[in-house]
Amino acid sequence: MEHFVVSARKYRPQTFKDVVGQQAITNTLLNAIDNNHLAQALLFTGPRGVGKTTCARILAKMINSDGSEAAEEDFAFNIFELDAASNNSVDDIRSLTDQVRIPPQIGKYKVYIIDEVHMLSQAAFNAFLKTLEEPPKHCIFILATTEKHKIIPTILSRCQIFDFKRITVKDAKEYLKYIAEEQEINAEDDALHIIAQKADGAMRDALSIFDRVVSFSGKNLTRQAVTENLNVLDYDTYFTSTDLILENKIPELLIQFNNTLAKGFDGHHFIAGLASHFRDLLVSKTEETIALLEVGNQTKQKYLEQSRKASQAFLIQGINLANDCDLKYKTSKNQRLLVELCLMQLASITFDGEKKNSRHYIIPASYFKKKGITPVAVKTPKKNQEISSNTKEELSEHSEVAEKFQVKEPPKIILKQDNKRRSGLSLSSIKAKKEHQIKQMEVVVNEEELPKDAFTEKAFITVWNRYIEKIRKDGKHNLASILAIDTPKVKGTVAHLEFPNATNKVEVERQQYELLSYIRKALNNFDISLSITINEIMEKQYAYTTVEKFEKLKEKNPSIDILRKTFDLDV
Repeated sequence: MEHFVVSARKYRPQTFKDVVGQQAITNTLLNAIDNNHLAQALLFTGPRGVGKTTCARILAKMINSDGSEAAEEDFAFNIFELDAASNNSVDDIRSLTDQVRIPPQIGKYKVYIIDEVHMLSQAAFNAFLKTLEEPPKHCIFILATTEKHKIIPTILSRCQIFDFKRITVKDAKEYLKYIAEEQEINAEDDALHIIAQKADGAMRDALSIFDRVVSFSGKNLTRQAVTENLNVLDYDTYFTSTDLILENKIPELLIQFNNTLAKGFDGHHFIAGLASHFRDLLVSKTEETIALLEVGNQTKQKYLEQSRKASQAFLIQGINLANDCDLKYKTSKNQRLLVELCLMQLASITFDGEKKNSRHYIIPASYFKKKGITPVAVKTPKKNQEISSNTKEELSEHSEVAEKFQVKEPPKIILKQDNKRRSGLSLSSIKAKKEHQIKQMEVVVNEEELPKDAFTEKAFITVWNRYIEKIRKDGKHNLASILAIDTPKVKGTVAHLEFPNATNKVEVERQQYELLSYIRKALNNFDISLSITINEIMEKQYAYTTVEKFEKLKEKNPSIDILRKTFDLDV
């Protein structure tokens, strides 16, 4: 039985031209070698499986090659690979610095490749600093790491840094296609695309997945075999779900979700994938953004067809709902119900039932449909407005229907809302809440019909005092005392009040609905309003502390001060 070699080793690139997806770095290294501009300390950093160690080996081989050596010469005597994960002590670095002094036996350079260099200890880094800054002319260091942020700045400043990027899905798919042809494997384009997506930018992971799927399916690599082996949700699942959502088939949609869970998939994975599917459909609606769709050609055609069925507004709202469900999933105590609720909301976005159609009518639309009548909204002419002949015909035509079913247009209610958000514990929030309640009660049916009788300031003050007596009898002594502080000054329909502090103002504003309601009804004028200001000078007229009360009493009767001094009393 022949020994099996995994594809990641069998197809490891031997030249810079074979390296996948790192053209910028490979071109830079080739030019540096050709122009003799190669630094003596290089740092290769990037995600796993993108070609850092491979490029280091190719570079080590190329700088020792002069064209006269055999093709299979790999200069193994000149290349030293050190795994910093297991050789991270000071003694290991000291042993390395001792070996650096010895010149190479074959070729020009000795190359030291230190993999996972971020695993070195702090002491090992410090011991390595001097050698890294001033190495011998025959020595080159290539450091490789996946976590550049863990390397101390003094090491970074001594290296020429090359940042390796993730392999794109397109590049990974093309390389997998080349390997499939080399192994005489018939692979579907969508199958290779799913493997490239699953690899998440790592070429080594893509090759490992490829070997696993080939072991499962043999020489015929299909999309179904890949999705089954990798336990990923197929595109067809999301295409079917979207069709059911667009057709408002909630029962079938919930059954499909249950079948998905029965196959062992997670609800979180399903809803996150559905959000990505909506995003891909949104991308497919515009020719300029189709390039952002990372799928195979056959699947791309399906996306284009389904994107024509869904509106842009639906897709944006669908993405928001699915993304919101995705965010709440981990903290939810009933995760399945959360996903099912999201699916029902998605299927209800485009629902056009009786509830939506009949909101303008007192009699439900279904009643009209049973009678074979199509209800039409008719505008009622305003007061003193001339009525055209067409309008007269419309009114006469629909007045019969209105009389038959006694359809009356409900009064228009205007609610004034305050959208400003405030804390629920502050005085301003209490005031805002009360103002909001007052404004909500300002229901205007017809402004012309509201009474606006004239009144005098004397009549206003009489009603004002009557209200103070009323609330005092009701037990609201605090409010009655505050209202008695100042006598209202009426200008037009606005009553102006002055209070010594903000506390009095807030208390009156909280209770002003009942106050205004009482005064408006008593004077038969619904235009009356209050204007409250704070007068700090006025505040001094009122005594709050014991000393202030004593001073007020002393002003009224100076004998009190003589009494205090005679008996040596404390205030």
